[in-house]
Amino acid sequence: MFDLNKLVRKNIQELKPYSSARDEFSGTKGVFLDANENPYGDLNRYPDPYQSELKEVLSEQKGIDPKNIFVGNGSDEVIDLLYRIYCTPGKDKTLTFSPTYGMYEVTAAINDIELIKLPLSESFEIDVKKTIEAITNPLVKLTFICSPNNPTGNTFSRKVIERIVQSSPAIVVIDEAYIDFSESGSLIDLVDTYSNLVIIQTMSKAFGLAAARIGFAFANEAIIELLNKVKPPYNVSRLNQEAAIKALKDQQTFNLQVQAILDERKVLYDLLKELTFVKKIYPSNANFLLVQFSHGNQIYNSLVNRKIITRNRNNVARNCIRITIGSPRENQLLIKELKRLENEKSIVY
Repeated sequence: MFDLNKLVRKNIQELKPYSSARDEFSGTKGVFLDANENPYGDLNRYPDPYQSELKEVLSEQKGIDPKNIFVGNGSDEVIDLLYRIYCTPGKDKTLTFSPTYGMYEVTAAINDIELIKLPLSESFEIDVKKTIEAITNPLVKLTFICSPNNPTGNTFSRKVIERIVQSSPAIVVIDEAYIDFSESGSLIDLVDTYSNLVIIQTMSKAFGLAAARIGFAFANEAIIELLNKVKPPYNVSRLNQEAAIKALKDQQTFNLQVQAILDERKVLYDLLKELTFVKKIYPSNANFLLVQFSHGNQIYNSLVNRKIITRNRNNVARNCIRITIGSPRENQLLIKELKRLENEKSIVY
């Protein structure tokens, strides 16, 4: 039985959050002498600490109430806050799968939390039985599921995820950083059904705002209130809020760019498949392909020497390189270089 109050750390429950000047007066007009701001300049005022305008735009587009939305300084901030709210250092545990996004492990280490990593199958699927056994441990306070998964690119089925959420007495976090490239669609609609579910999304991928650091959490109101309680008072700058609003309102550009990436993903897949030293290309629902080569490290280093930078994933998937879908020109340069390597026969395969 899920009981949010039993999961929250005692010091967080008792925490009196910092009250900023904009908490005490939220109007937009007046003579502001309350926040020790410089009275001169264009960026001299603190931003809206709760990103109200941005949440209204999101609410309309996602079909979810603003009270169920949290805006973070990138989704990595959301991940860190969840650790700090629910996990007691040196005592509690979290759960994820391997291979997956590395920040779950790094953030666990920073917060002195043991991370249990269950290996995915050879086809990168979740072992539901082992997962349910693991999450019944009362010390497991968070479960992270990246879907579509990074670096494998596959989306986990809605049925599998729902079984895990239903079986968990703690918080289940679905990281949907790449969901805009997947035909499966978001699980945001499940937030109203499951009070222990948190959905994370980002504007770093499909919206092209990686430099702006904008991440979202969608969850029940009690979880959102805790995130707002613990976050820094002005965690998202006005410039970044404005950039996010502008991008969200420009759906035409968003749709064109996503479709262009999906089209190029298919082109790149077909071209890579023709190369002799490519052993396997894993199906992808993201803006990247995980490719297994005969000698992954050699190929990766050869590409780096030609200033073509991919991501070497050999440490988590043998001989695999993760290749982000670039522009048509960038993808052609990649293929040209791989064909050169193939023709020189400098790579043994």
